[in-house]
Amino acid sequence: MTLTARPLEAPSADALTATRGLPVERLTSSTDRRRRLRVPRAIARLSGVVVILALWQLAAATGRLPRTFLGSPVDVARAAGHLIADGELPAAIGASLHRVVVGLALGLVVGVVLALVSGLSRIGEDLVDAPVQMLRTVPFAGIVPLLIIWLGVGELPKVVLIALGVTFPVYINLSAGIRQVDPGLVEAGRTLGLGRLGLVRHVVVGAALPQLLVGVRIALGVSWLALVFAEQISATSGIGYLMTSAQELLQTDTIVVCLVVYALLGLLADLVVRVLERVLLPWRRSFTPDDAQGDAR
Repeated sequence: MTLTARPLEAPSADALTATRGLPVERLTSSTDRRRRLRVPRAIARLSGVVVILALWQLAAATGRLPRTFLGSPVDVARAAGHLIADGELPAAIGASLHRVVVGLALGLVVGVVLALVSGLSRIGEDLVDAPVQMLRTVPFAGIVPLLIIWLGVGELPKVVLIALGVTFPVYINLSAGIRQVDPGLVEAGRTLGLGRLGLVRHVVVGAALPQLLVGVRIALGVSWLALVFAEQISATSGIGYLMTSAQELLQTDTIVVCLVVYALLGLLADLVVRVLERVLLPWRRSFTPDDAQGDAR
C-alpha cells in the first residue's frame, strides 16, 4: 500500500477574512463600549467625596454619630447658609485672604532673593544656606511667642508668620533648581555673548522655573497652615477667629464649615498654580495614567 502525501491547501481569502474579522470586531466593539461607558473625569474625581458625604449623613441620621460630636452634612450646609446670610463668613474669608496674599507676596520675594544669593554664589551659599536650613525646622508654635513680644498682637505678626512659612519651600526648591541647571546651557549662553546678568535672566531662571513653581505650590499649602496659627494671635477677624468662637460655643457644624472653606481656598490656590504651569511651561508634558495604559497595550 503506497501512501501519497497530499499538499496542504492554503486557506482561502474568504476564510482568512472571516477568521481575522471576528477578533477585530470584538476588540472594536469592546473599545467602543468602554468609550461610551467612560465617566467624565470631573465626576469621577468627586465620587469619593460623594460616598463619604453619604456615609456621614447615614451615620448622623441613624444616631450612630451624635450631633454634639459632629453635625451632619445637612447641619453643616445650614450653618454655612446662616453664616453667609449674616455676612460673617464673607468677612472672615476676606480678612484671611488679605493676610495670606500679603504674607505670600512677602515670602515669595524673600525666598527668591535668598535662593538667588545662595545658588549663584559660593560665598552666598555659605552665608545663607545653613541659617535657613536651621530656621525651617523650627515649628510655627515656637515662633509665635517671640513674634508677639517683638511685634505685638496686630496684623504684622500674622503676616510675618505666613511669610516665614512661605519663604522656606520657595528657597529650597529654587536653590535646588539653580544647582541642577545644565552646564551645557550655561556654556551655550556664554558662546552667544551673554554676560552674568544675561545668563541669570535667560538661562538660569528659565531652567529653574519648574522647580520654583513646585515650591510655590508647596508654599501655598504651608501658607494656609501658617494662617491657622497666625489667627490664634489675638485675632478679631478671619476664619481662624470664627472657628475659635465656634469652639467655645461647641458649634461643630460651624467648625466644619471653616475647615471646608480652608480646603476650598487651598484647592483654588493650587488650581491657579497649575494654570500658571501650563502658561509658563507649555513645553513640559506631564505623565498621566493613560500613558502607562497605552504602553501596556
